[in-house]
Amino acid sequence: MILYYITGRRQFSGDDRVQRSALLAKIAEAARAGVDYIQLREKDLSSRELEKLAQEAMHIVRQNSACTKLLINSRTDMAIACGADGVHLPSGDLSPAGVKRLWRGAPPFISVACHSERDVELARIDGADLAIFAPVFEKHEAKVAGRDELHKACAPDINVLALGGVTVGNARECIAAGAAGVAGIRLFQENDVSDVVRRLRQD
Repeated sequence: MILYYITGRRQFSGDDRVQRSALLAKIAEAARAGVDYIQLREKDLSSRELEKLAQEAMHIVRQNSACTKLLINSRTDMAIACGADGVHLPSGDLSPAGVKRLWRGAPPFISVACHSERDVELARIDGADLAIFAPVFEKHEAKVAGRDELHKACAPDINVLALGGVTVGNARECIAAGAAGVAGIRLFQENDVSDVVRRLRQD
């Protein structure tokens, strides 16, 4: 099961400094626990603040895991600057092909936000590595896609991960629907990550 942690430091209690510290500690915890991908998604930061945080996050991931990949949300320039493994592309952002034209060095790992079967197909055609399909279970004031739509969207040529209200208790339903794994913020930030990984990956 592929596991994908999306950061959200504002969900931690405390002031800016405390939230930042808690986030970096959670990134280290996730990397040590064997989470496959960490998406740094801190959209309210200035470019300078984001670059500094991304560099620290990249250093922490490398210190704690040889396998975990760090992706930067939307900012291809920032991902290149901090030596990240790739980017996550929200709807309406650059295409995976566009990111690859800008990238230097080893090919970037690219995940794409998807909300329909068509979105997943376009992500596959354009060369994305992962499709993050949402919302599967819950979304405030927005239509929930549900497991049936997740099942329709899952394709053999691209890994689709379920996002939106995913818990340890319902993650297996996503896998049964055809997902290759799950993504989340609260799933990891509100729990002991080692315990989450163990429970999700147990036979």
